[in-house]
Amino acid sequence: MEKRYFTIGMAGHIDHGKTSLTKALTNVDTDRLKEEKERQISIELGFAPLYEDDEIQISVIDVPGHERFIRQMIAGVAGIDLVVLVVAADEGVMPQTREHLDILKFLGVKNGLIAISKIDRVDEEFIELVKDDILEELTGTVFEEAPFVLVDSLSGKGIEEIKNVIIKTLKEQEMRDAKGAFRLPIDQVFTVKGQGTVVRGTVYEGTVEEGQVLKIMPKGLEVRARQIQVHHKPAPKAYAGQRTAINLSNITKEDLERGDVLVSSEHFIVTKTVDVAVRVVEDLEHMVKQRMPIKLHIGTAEVMGRIVFFDRNEIKEENGEILCQLRLEEEILTKRGDRFILRRPSPQETIGGGWVIDPRGSKYRFGNQTIEELEKKKVGSPKERITAALIEAKSLPLAELIKRTALDEAILIQHLDNPEFVFYNGKEYTLQLLINAIEEDIYDRIQEFHLSHSMKTGINKAELLQTMQKRFPKSLLEFAVENGISKGVFNRREQFVFLASFVPHVPKNWSRRTENLLEEMKKDGLKVRYLKDYFSAAGIPENLVFDLKKFLEDQALIVPLDEQFAYHGEIFSEAVGKLRSQTGSEFEVGEAKDILDLSRKYMIPFLERLDAKGITKRVENKRKWVS
Repeated sequence: MEKRYFTIGMAGHIDHGKTSLTKALTNVDTDRLKEEKERQISIELGFAPLYEDDEIQISVIDVPGHERFIRQMIAGVAGIDLVVLVVAADEGVMPQTREHLDILKFLGVKNGLIAISKIDRVDEEFIELVKDDILEELTGTVFEEAPFVLVDSLSGKGIEEIKNVIIKTLKEQEMRDAKGAFRLPIDQVFTVKGQGTVVRGTVYEGTVEEGQVLKIMPKGLEVRARQIQVHHKPAPKAYAGQRTAINLSNITKEDLERGDVLVSSEHFIVTKTVDVAVRVVEDLEHMVKQRMPIKLHIGTAEVMGRIVFFDRNEIKEENGEILCQLRLEEEILTKRGDRFILRRPSPQETIGGGWVIDPRGSKYRFGNQTIEELEKKKVGSPKERITAALIEAKSLPLAELIKRTALDEAILIQHLDNPEFVFYNGKEYTLQLLINAIEEDIYDRIQEFHLSHSMKTGINKAELLQTMQKRFPKSLLEFAVENGISKGVFNRREQFVFLASFVPHVPKNWSRRTENLLEEMKKDGLKVRYLKDYFSAAGIPENLVFDLKKFLEDQALIVPLDEQFAYHGEIFSEAVGKLRSQTGSEFEVGEAKDILDLSRKYMIPFLERLDAKGITKRVENKRKWVS
C-alpha cells in the first residue's frame, strides 16, 4: 500500500489549550518565538510530528487563536486534512471559536473532532453543560456529527484516546492528490546559517524531489530544491499532505514572502480577476456593498481587492451561494476549486468565503446573462470545461488547457482520451467538431474555386489558409488539410490543393473553340504558327489565354517549345518517336533536321525542350538519349 501523508490543525479561541494539547500529543513545544513565550500566545504557525507507521504519517499545525493573528490561522488551516477544534471546559464557546468554525466551513474542511480541554478545572456536571453549548453551536455545521474527546494536557487525561481517534479517522480518509503538479503555498521564510534560504509550508498537491527545478509564483523566479526536510529530518522527496521545509538555491530571504507559492509547473494561473462562488456568515454585522474593499485570504496569501456583484448591489444577510467576482490589487496563483476567506479590512471581521470557479475572470456586464454564464462555469463538468476552452481558443497545448480549465493534469489527460478531442502536431489539442467544421469550410472554398477556375489544378494552399487564419490557428488549418488528404477528401500537387473528385476541364462554353484550336495545331504538324495566332483564330478572349494555355500544357495537350511556339501533344510525341527510331544512342542537330525536315527556327527549341523534359542530354555538339 502506498504511504499516505496528512496534516491536522488545532483551532480554537485564544488560551483554550491548543499549544498545550499539541505538546502533550507530540512532545514538541510549538511556541518557538521569544514573544510567544513571553505573552503565552501563538503568533506564528507551530508544527510537530504526531504519528507515523508504514501506512500514514501525521503532522500537526497549531494555529494562532487570537483575533489579531487570524491571518496566520487562515494560512495554516487552509492546508489541513482534519481539524481538532479545542474548547476549554471552563469557558466554553467563545467569539474566536465561532469565527474559526465559519472559516473551517468556508475552507471546506469536512473532517474534525472536538477536544474539550482543561477538564481538570471543572466538575463533570459543568462539562455536560459545555458539551450542550458546543452542540448548539455546531448544529448545521460539518462538525455536527464530530466525536467529542475530553482531555487535560497537564495531567495527560484523554491524550491517548484523542490520538487514537485522529489516527483511525485519517486511516479511513483519502490522501491529497500526489499525482498533480507540485504546489506549496509558503507560510514561513527564514535563513539557516551556512545553508541559505528556507521556505516552509504544507504541500497542497503533487510531490517534490531534491534537486528539482521549481518556480516561485507569482514572481516567476526560478529556484532549485537544494535540500528537503520533513520534521527536521532530511528527505529525498516530499508528498502532498506533508509539512515540509525546502532549502532553495539562487534566491535570498528578501526575495520571498508569506503568500508566495512554490510550484513545479507553468500550468498554474497567475491572476488578478477571479470568478467565485461566495457564502457570507449568518450574523453579518455590517452590510456587504457592491465594489466594497475586501481582504482575500487564499492559500497563505493575503491580498486586497474589491468584490463585484452582477445581480445585486448589497448583501444584508446570509443568502445562499452568490456568484460574483473578486478584482484584486495584486496577482495571486490559484486554480479552480481553491477555497478562500473574505474579510472586511475595517472594521475587521470575516465576511464569508467560498471557492474559485474560474481563475481567468473577465469583465462582464451587470445582469442575469452574466449570472447564467457563471452558473454554467460553476456546474461545468471537466469535459464541458475542456470543450468550452477549445471552442474559445480553437487549439491549445496541454499547459494552457490546464490553466484555462483549472483541472489537474491527470484528470485533464484522462478526459482528453476521447474521440471528441484530437491531439495533433505533437503538442496541441483541438475538437473533432472544429476539424469537421474547418474541413467543410475548406471543401466549400475549394469547390467555389474550381467553379471559377475549372482549368486550374487547384487553389494555392498558402492563399487558401491565409483567408482562414483570422478565425483559426495556422497549425490547425494545416492539420485539417492534411487530415482531409489522408481521408481522400482533398488532394495536393506541389503547392496546389484540390478536391479529390475534381478533374480540371475547359469551361463548357469554351470547349468547342478549344477543340478547334487543338485541331488546327495538329493539322499544322511540326511547322506551327505562333501560339498566340491559334488562340486568336479560335476566338479565345485575352483574359482566358493564360489559364487555358496553362491547362493545355498541364494536361499534355500541347508542349511549349518556347514563349512563341508550341506543338500539339500528339505531334510532339510522334516526333520524339520518329527521331528515336532513326538515330542511335546519340545524334547531332543536322541529323535531327534531316529526319524531321525542320528548319533551325523549330529545331533548336524542339531539342532544348527534349533536354528540359529529361528525354535527352546535350554533350558538346551531340544529344544523348536519356529515357
